[in-house]
Formats: sequence, structure tokens, C-alpha cells
Amino acid sequence: MTPRLRRAPRRRAAAIATAGVLLAGFLSAAPAAAADTDLIVNGGFENGLTSWFVNNGNATDGATLAPTTDAYSGASAVRVTNRQTTGSGPMQDLSGKVQAGQTYALTARIKYDNPASPATKQFFATMHYGGGTYTNLVSVTANRGQWAQFNGQFTIPSGQNVSTARLFFETPWTSTPSTAPETHLMDFTLDDVSVVGAAPPAQPSKTIEVVGKRPGEHNPLIGHKFGADGFGFVHDGRVYMYMTNDTQGYAPNPTTGVSPGINYGDINQITLISTTDMVNWTDHGEIPVAGPNGVAPFTNNSWAPGMAKKVVNGQEKFFLYYANGGGSSNVITGASPLGPWTSERTSTLIDGRTPGAEAVAWKFDPAPLVDADGEAYLYFGGGPASTSMPPAERFNNPKNLRAIKLGDDMVSTEGTAAVVDAPVAFEAAQVFTRDGKYYLSYSSHFGGNDFGGNQTPLPGYPGGGQIGYMISDDPMSWPKETYAGVLFPNQSQFFGTGTGGNNHQSVFEYEGKYYFTYHAPTLNKRINGDTTQGYRSPHIQELAFHADGTIQQVVGTYAGVSQVRDFDPYRVFEAETFGWSKGVATAKIDGGSAQFGATAPNLVVRDIDNGDWTALSSVDFGEGAQSVTAKVRPLVAGGKIEIRLDEATGPVVGTIPVDAPIGQWTELTASLDGVAGVHDVYFTYSGPQGADLFEIDTWSFEAGSAAELPVEVSAQARCVAGKAYVAVQARNAHDAPVDVTLETAHGERSVPNVAPGANAYQQFATRTAAVEGGTVTVRASGEIGGRDVTSVRTAAHSGVDCAG
Repeated sequence: MTPRLRRAPRRRAAAIATAGVLLAGFLSAAPAAAADTDLIVNGGFENGLTSWFVNNGNATDGATLAPTTDAYSGASAVRVTNRQTTGSGPMQDLSGKVQAGQTYALTARIKYDNPASPATKQFFATMHYGGGTYTNLVSVTANRGQWAQFNGQFTIPSGQNVSTARLFFETPWTSTPSTAPETHLMDFTLDDVSVVGAAPPAQPSKTIEVVGKRPGEHNPLIGHKFGADGFGFVHDGRVYMYMTNDTQGYAPNPTTGVSPGINYGDINQITLISTTDMVNWTDHGEIPVAGPNGVAPFTNNSWAPGMAKKVVNGQEKFFLYYANGGGSSNVITGASPLGPWTSERTSTLIDGRTPGAEAVAWKFDPAPLVDADGEAYLYFGGGPASTSMPPAERFNNPKNLRAIKLGDDMVSTEGTAAVVDAPVAFEAAQVFTRDGKYYLSYSSHFGGNDFGGNQTPLPGYPGGGQIGYMISDDPMSWPKETYAGVLFPNQSQFFGTGTGGNNHQSVFEYEGKYYFTYHAPTLNKRINGDTTQGYRSPHIQELAFHADGTIQQVVGTYAGVSQVRDFDPYRVFEAETFGWSKGVATAKIDGGSAQFGATAPNLVVRDIDNGDWTALSSVDFGEGAQSVTAKVRPLVAGGKIEIRLDEATGPVVGTIPVDAPIGQWTELTASLDGVAGVHDVYFTYSGPQGADLFEIDTWSFEAGSAAELPVEVSAQARCVAGKAYVAVQARNAHDAPVDVTLETAHGERSVPNVAPGANAYQQFATRTAAVEGGTVTVRASGEIGGRDVTSVRTAAHSGVDCAG
């Protein structure tokens, strides 16, 4: 962080004069604010310290905040003690709320009562705009033992950058306050804080309206948000993917749909998704890792996560490692892969104090490994090579990665970090084991002055932005001789213009297969074309090995990996589980998860508009499903959910009118017709145009009777007199008559009372000389055992061109 400079008081004094803040006679002045919205949350401290924290603009700032009943009004205020600097006081983050050029009215009550302190003392309400920019907004001179009132207005200069805007309360700055703590560092009490002015600007919608993960494709893993640096972790039969939350800074322009470029400095959350079949992924939302409201507020960022589990003192724990920017790395602890999360540390795990890491430029990208014998290791590092090395060595063997043993508690290190001499290394070291060998993969650099300038790579060494790997017999020994080749070329080789840049990978084993994770801005590309803004998406490919244990080079594809099992619908499962989706978003709500337990976060599908949909891949209904239940919260009248098979425009097999009371969570059930076997399932949403329709929490299906009408369906495209036709036939193999409806894109025909063994047949004219391949639908209705039954069948046909 940038330390406060001596010139700050002069800059603050000028700011008071130019901003027109508290001056004599203000009480009669009318605020120039455009609205009367109070931007402060919990300004009376009636909810304890919610939304408040100690100013941490400088490393030396520090204090203790505690609720107190000694309040100016209401039942509570905040007491500030143990102040380390004059700026050490209560702070609230107003980033995204205040606007440049707007005027605001600020009021608050403050009191100090130390008998050794001066009879009067000046206090400031100050805004920290980031870096070294501090502006005193309103001041008051208080009498010892009496409540004083801040009461003033301030105007934020029109040219001020307000991407960071944090309000705090302090005493006038001095460089050595500890020489007279009663004068400069006295305890004080604050209450009734209010900042009234223009309402916060509307936040741009982050909802991705395009179909970024296309039906049938399995990469990227999700299409409704971004995620980078994916780390795959397997626990109890489930794959979890922890990712840098690239969506945090995504803010597309409402008109152009283009977002400003990604700002890594704003990212302080980890995105988490999981699966049991490698295609349908459940969104678990974001873990608030760093920043003032994070689990570890002494860190600012959370990039490039790594995950491990270990039994510590008889208790199974989960450890989430992350990069705190480029300068350090840290770890938080979970009770499960989904949390809840706590911090066992009060300072970073890896930083400039870590033995053996002193020469590492970037002490980030921490990746843990818990070995079969219980010993644990952490791999980290990256960035520019040391200038003390010869240029050619800086390029080919920069020695910027490290390996270090973790303590038994997993939140400390032991001994000295060892050098990982990975050729052309840049960052992203990660280790997995196979057949008694250790495999370390990493991302290679792009050259330049940080790596010795224009140098010639050694034969076989990685090119720029590739994933290289090494094989060793020892998790702490990685000489350059263990280099084994390139595991993955740059992703732009597979996904084209706009998808290049560096990468970050992991390898994990799941049910006997190895999988390789990486990222590419493929979703960003599908939103904006070849000009991307750096927002990355998670991908997975299967990893294969040669007989000698070396890795077959991975090919990146949109197809991704195969689904390892069909989806089981006969249970309550989260609605934010998607194979594919269009136009929806997710959000956390209060309470636990119906599927994952009371301590797991609960998300819902939201921002559902007319024409949006979500879908599940390869759902196994077995002998049949009779109903589906959705837990929904209607937002307008007239919404509807249709359940379709195999495509978004496929046959409707059930309809849920969302007709419950507006704003109330309700379970609604619809019967299903002809749902048996394995199908992709699409939930399509409709209702009033231009309105958010409803939110969805969970789905569940109920199995039904095994009764299915035995109707055999076939379809064929053919040419008749130079025109294309689609012929559909349905044979009734039942022992009683059935009613049959043949449906195609070119029309439909109903045939009643088709006798046993007879056919319903229609040749549908396309009125064109050619037709592409497609799908037809047949509905058969009849009676089995005195019960009315409807069965739905589909059949595919190939295309035909009759012009030749």
C-alpha cells in the first residue's frame, strides 16, 4: 500500500476549501444533492459492526472496533480503541455508491472522554480514493466528554476517480502520533453516521445473454459467468472447480454489450462450481476471501486458487490457498469443500519473509499437494527472473518457481523453499502424482526484458504462453533435467483470434481418469467477437499418457470431455445446475442449500426473461417420470415454465404456470407426459416481455408408472420431382388402437384410432429443393390397464439435396 505522505494535510486543507465542506453557518444551507438517498449502511450501529471495519489504507493502520451501549441515540454505537495511527478509525466502503461531480450531506456524532486528552479536539470525516489520495470531507471540533456533530456537505470533483471510495473517521494527521498518544491517538465513540445524496448509479447488468456454452459442447464449462485459473479438486465422488472470479469486474455497456478490460486488482472472491458427471455443473457462487468483508481481511486479492484436504488433529479440514496479488499468498480453512470458511492466520502464508523465496518476484499462484504419506507441499512463484543471472539463463532457466513443505497444520511452512528449475517458466506451478511419479506443470513466459531480452530458446523448451511439464521422483527436487516437454500449446492455437495470453492449469484424477484444466476467453469471444477484454472461462480436457509415463500433448476443443454418467433427476437438486443456459444469472439468498446442507450457500437462478432457458445434459428418467416440481418465487403475473426434451424448441412434455403469490417462495408441480429413457431436458421460460419473471431455487422429478405405449417411429428425407420431402411413419405395436400425431418443422398431422400393427404415415412437403437434417416428434395416446397414457417419441432424419 502507498504510505501517507507529509503533504497529505496540505492536500486535505485544500480539499476542504474547494469542496465547500463544513463551514460556519452550514446548518442553514440546503444540500445540493440530487436525491435524498442515505448511502451508509448501519450508520447507527444497531446491527453491531455490519459494513464497518478499521481503516487499512496503510500497513501501519490498526485499531479495535467494538459495539458499545454508550450511544448518542438508539441502543448502540461503536467504540474505537488501540489506535495505531491518526487515520485508524471506523471505515465504510462507498465504492460504486458515490459519483464524481455530485454533492452529498454528511452527518455523524462523535465523542472522546480521556481526561488526559486536550479539552478540545478536531476530528475529520475523510475519503480515501485509493493510493495516496485522501480528502478531508467534513470536520468538527469536539469538547472532551461531550457529543459533537459532524454536519456539512462536500462535492466530489468532477475529475475524481471514484472506483475506490472509502469513508473513515480520524484525528488530524501527524507523522509520530505515538509520542503523544493522549493528544493524537485517544479512544473515541462514533454514532449516527449518514451520507445523503444522489442515489448510487445503476449497476450494469452482468447477465450474459448469448449462448456461450452451446448445446452439445462441453467447453467452456459454464456459459452464465466467467472463471479463470481453475483448480480441480475431488472429494467424496464430486469434482469441485475453484476459480479466480473474472466476473467480478465484468460490466458490459448496456448499448454496445462490451465491458471494459478486466481489472485483476478488483478481484477478491473465488468462484466455485462442482459436478459428478463432468458436463452438468452446479454454481456454488463466490467465496468472499479477501478485502474488508472477506474471510481474511488482511489480504486484498484472491487469484489462482489451490485446494487440498487433510485430517488435522483428528478432524478433516479443507484448505483453500490463493494469491494475494503478486506479492504474497495465503490460505483459509473450510469445514467442507463448500465452507463455511475461516482464517487461521492473521498474516500471509507466503511473502518476503518465506525462507528461500526472497528472490522470487511474484510470490503467488500457490498450489498444494498432499502426498500419499500425508506430507504436504506447496508450489508457488513466478514473474521476472533475477537480473543477477546471465541473459540466456534468465530466458531459459529463470528459476522463479519454488517448492516448500507445509506444516502438519497446513497453514504454516517448514524449512526453506527449493528452486524449481523449470525451463522458460513464468508462473502456475502445480503438481499431481501418478504411478509413484510426481508431475509438475507450469505456464511459460513470453520473453522480453524481464527475461533477458532477445534470447534463443534451447531446443525442445516451451514457446511463449505454453504449458510445460516435468517428471520427478521427489516432490522437492526439480532440476532442469526433469523437464519432459510441452503438455499444452497456447490456447489461441485451438480457439483463434482473441483467445491468446498466458494460461493457468491443474491436473486431477477422477474415477480412474486424469483431467487437465485450463482457461481461454472463449465465452468473451462469443459475446464480443475476436476483440476480447480478457475475461476467461474454464475448460477441461482428458489427459492421456504414453507407455513410458510421458504425457500425450493435449488438444483444446469446444467438445470437451464426455459425460461420465447420466444425470439422476429423482431427488431435490439445485436449479443452478446447468449443462447449458441462455440469458440467466445466479445469486445467493439467505439460508442453506436443499441439496448440499444447511451450512452450504444457497443460490437461485435469477434475471429470467421471456425466451431464456436452462438445460441438463443426458437425464436418465428410466421407465418414466410422472411429475416435476419447481420451487419458484414469482416476480410478475403470467410467467410459465415449459419442460421440453432434447432441444430448446423440442416437444413440450409438461407445463408449470407460475401463478403463485408475487414475491413468495412456492413449490409448484406439473404432470409429465411421455418422459422416459435418457434425454437432454430444457426448462424454457416465458411471460411478459421486458420483465424479470421469477426466480428458481430447486427442481425435483417424481418417478411414474412404467407404462409406455409401444410405438415405433422412423423418419426419412427424400426427393420427389426435384423437391425435398420429410416422410414420417409411426407403427402401433400396442394391442389396442392409439391416436397418433406426427409433428415436423414443415407441418403436423393427427391420425386417430391407428389399429394394432397399423401405421400412421405422412410425407411433409418442404417446398424447397433441399432440407437439412433434423428431428421429428410423434405423440401417441392410448390406454394401458384402464389408464390413459401419452408417449412421446422422436426420430432423426438426415438431410437431402434434390437440386442435383
